[in-house]
Amino acid sequence: MTLLIGYNTNGFAHHRLTDAIEVLSSLGYRALGLTIDVHHAPLDATDYKELGARLREARLLPVVEAGARFYLDPRRKHRPTLMDDPKGARLAFLLACIDAAKALGAPCVSLWSGAGDSWPRLVKGLARVCDAADEKGIDIGFEPEPGMFVSTMKQFDELRRRLPHPRLCLTLDVGHVHCLESEPVAAVIDRYAPLLRNVHLDDHRKGVHEHLFFGDGEIDFAPVLEALRRAAKGRDLPATVELSRHSHDAVATSKRALAFLRAAARGTPASS
Repeated sequence: MTLLIGYNTNGFAHHRLTDAIEVLSSLGYRALGLTIDVHHAPLDATDYKELGARLREARLLPVVEAGARFYLDPRRKHRPTLMDDPKGARLAFLLACIDAAKALGAPCVSLWSGAGDSWPRLVKGLARVCDAADEKGIDIGFEPEPGMFVSTMKQFDELRRRLPHPRLCLTLDVGHVHCLESEPVAAVIDRYAPLLRNVHLDDHRKGVHEHLFFGDGEIDFAPVLEALRRAAKGRDLPATVELSRHSHDAVATSKRALAFLRAAARGTPASS
């Protein structure tokens, strides 16, 4: 059991999912952030048991990512949310993602709050999601996201206070932490290690929500990776590269990313 470096399929937007799996497995990745989307594993046209078998053969541990931009509304990014969802479309989508995770053999579904302004509606909807996840033996990795209703670790703490559900855990994007938090990223990882179920890897600059390739931002990844290894002790912890805007150069980017992370873990320059 260990830290499993992976890649999010939203960074292979122009590839068939089967081709993305083959490329990432051959490069040496060991986890897959599967963003269920209109072109990758859509809910109405995917045999998730078969896909799970393919991922096991490729030695890729999946996490289901529920962050597709226009899956539910072709005109409004990330809408509806659990806070503005009178027809229940977001809730139904998340419940279906849990079923997909169960069929895949994925231990976690990762999601966020979306934009809004209602703790009661968020908590009510998320409670139903967590109850459904508990029935399937799946954890919910809630991701604080810049610009959304729950964006900071302090707000995540408030969510946990309002909904102390045993399945409500954490997806931590290290770039978001650097962007918004005052603490070093490694310190945040250490503090939340017991709740950590999923990690997103990308570089960032302070105060700017932009996913950058490693080395193009300000994060020192050596202590971050060391903290993640500590957090993974005794379990498999997926940590997936999230560079959706690099899809135009996905193969080269994924190759460079893995080389960078392996070098950072050794404390040596990626080019050496």
